[in-house]
Amino acid sequence: MVYSQTAKDVTTSDPIRVENRLLAALPHAEFERLLPYMKVVHSRQGKSIYEPGDRVDNLYFPNDGMLSLLSVNQDGTTIEIGMVGNEGVVGLSYILQLKTTPYEVMTQLPSTMIKIKGEFVTAEFKRDGMLNSLLLRYMHLLLTQISQSVVCNRFHPIEKRLCRWLLTASYRLKTDTLHLTQEIIGHMLGVPRTGVTMAAVSLQRAGLIRYSRGKIEFVDRKAIEAASCECYQIVIEEMERFLDI
Repeated sequence: MVYSQTAKDVTTSDPIRVENRLLAALPHAEFERLLPYMKVVHSRQGKSIYEPGDRVDNLYFPNDGMLSLLSVNQDGTTIEIGMVGNEGVVGLSYILQLKTTPYEVMTQLPSTMIKIKGEFVTAEFKRDGMLNSLLLRYMHLLLTQISQSVVCNRFHPIEKRLCRWLLTASYRLKTDTLHLTQEIIGHMLGVPRTGVTMAAVSLQRAGLIRYSRGKIEFVDRKAIEAASCECYQIVIEEMERFLDI
């Protein structure tokens, strides 16, 4: 699978690097048809791309960083139901002809994204080429994530969920150091900040991680994997099948 393509940002005429795996895997002809409509955008940590109920007009293909799909309760509490890195895209509601999103899309870690208006992605999708196949397969991967999140949040203790979440983030970002506050992790896991603190302290005392001032470092990855629930492996195996294109 090709992991990058070089293009020009139509807003600046500067060369850009398309690191999103969906876009980079497209045959040259399909990529070239979408190229005139690509725009590079940057999103800071904690920024909302879409709020629940927002109209979806654009699709965002991350080059790097990570986005979270958050289910939001009426009282403002949240829980993460899916992650999106450079393997994926947000804004699929447009392709499904729904045009609104039921969840919040938030930048979990700073991200550079390729933004394309939904009408142009849909036009290419309807050609029934590689983009069609990739997006359908990605929808399956996303459904696997969401369904496994339901199981994990219902049945597994916070320490195992935290391990699963840290491993999944590390896998996507290819780093053993994550810059995340307890507040952000609490929003992702749907637990109070104090719950995150207790779980992180427990993992730190066991020698699995180091945590200080919003920075989490892996000390013993194999031990973290052993302490995680099976949800991590289920999602990662599905993702690797998806990426083996």
